[in-house]
Amino acid sequence: MNQSDKFWDGVAEKYAKKPVPDEAVYQRKLSESQRYLSADMDILEFGCGTGTTAIHHASHVRHIDALDISEAMLAIGREKAKNAAVENITFSRATLIEFKAETASLDAVLGLNVIHLIPDRRAVLDEVARILKPGGTFISSTGCLGNSYFRFIRFIAPIGKRLGLMPDVFVMTEQQWAQEITAAGFTIQSQWHHGVQGIDVFIIARKN
Repeated sequence: MNQSDKFWDGVAEKYAKKPVPDEAVYQRKLSESQRYLSADMDILEFGCGTGTTAIHHASHVRHIDALDISEAMLAIGREKAKNAAVENITFSRATLIEFKAETASLDAVLGLNVIHLIPDRRAVLDEVARILKPGGTFISSTGCLGNSYFRFIRFIAPIGKRLGLMPDVFVMTEQQWAQEITAAGFTIQSQWHHGVQGIDVFIIARKN
């Protein structure tokens, strides 16, 4: 277990009790995502946390693989799914790369509130492109901290990580993230931002 795993295991219970920061925005994300989902689809969410979004989407697809690096988060997710009588989610402790889904096997891949925590975004995008079927959908929601004064977190994060107070955090701008998505072989269908100084960016893209 590395420091990031330990951090998320340690905050899992508190994270699960934390209310959604903006319910209207969250419902918009769910609604827009579900326009690209259908009952015959197999999808994957990496960085699923405690499974809230996967559970919301479960009735709209055939099956969801929900991945996270925190076993404590996953345990909460499994319990939430059980309580909601949702049986078509498989929770697994893994990163997207470790999971090794079959090539062109998935209809949609979701990476929500996780991209800015991953050091190698190109490897993630390449893997998403590999495992999606042609025309498949990639949905991401991430903090683009380079858009604001939060960009200075790049100097604070390494100290916070060593002290066990923060996970890995990586800085990018909205323009940079959108360009990386298109360069990886996707066409952006929807893109909008919200939150403090518009740092939270939601993008739906189709694999070319």
